[in-house]
Amino acid sequence: MRILITNDDGINAPGLDILRQVARELSDDVWTIGPETEQSGASHSLSLHEPMRMREVDERIYAVRGTPTDCIIMGVRYLLKDNPPDLVLSGVNAGQNMADDVTYSGTIAGAFEGNLLGIPSIALSLAYSFDKDKTRELKWQTPKDLAPDLIRKLLDTGWPQDVVLNVNFPDRDPDDIEGVVVTEQGRRNQDSLTIEDRMDTRGNPYYWLGYRRGKSTPEEGTDLWAIYTGRISVTPLNLNLTHRNAAKELAQALDK
Repeated sequence: MRILITNDDGINAPGLDILRQVARELSDDVWTIGPETEQSGASHSLSLHEPMRMREVDERIYAVRGTPTDCIIMGVRYLLKDNPPDLVLSGVNAGQNMADDVTYSGTIAGAFEGNLLGIPSIALSLAYSFDKDKTRELKWQTPKDLAPDLIRKLLDTGWPQDVVLNVNFPDRDPDDIEGVVVTEQGRRNQDSLTIEDRMDTRGNPYYWLGYRRGKSTPEEGTDLWAIYTGRISVTPLNLNLTHRNAAKELAQALDK
């Protein structure tokens, strides 16, 4: 099995090294193509207005000056075009990718691009507690120890061709995990986004987006609920954003 991995935290991120170790538990044919710089929040963006540059970092490890989507395209359509990968893994992201994060996340976008190119794809992220400093060492041992067997089970089970699996690990040690649950995408409380207005040294205003740390109040069965209760969350995602019930009602109304 040939595996292609990427991330959105950059080629030197610790989570990418963890994912490489996970992938090597599954195959000896692992290729890494990661962004040259951090691309968190890049979503499913492409580099269309400037050339991409790719450099070889090590054997089967490459850095692309672009987004996670660019990395997957370069891997599948250029670097490995004669023998494309059988699986795309994206992550392990430093921080959860759940609920509203799904539409912003470069990690999930990397998996979505693999899916669009016809390759089974999984995004993986590691949560951290809101009451702790993000600069502390995250519990990387949890995805390192638990992801290989989880991925094997998912591959053995299989999933629809138009689905990406979004896996989130809670901020717990491996022995403290409460299990694995299949979840649906949750929704965060909408007071978390903040905007700070500041002045630069020349007296010109600029603005900084951020998030106020704090827990939402999720429904049981959602990705947020799973992580809050110490469970690994597996959420099947689909790029088709059509709301079919609303489409049906609108069609009936406009047909009158």
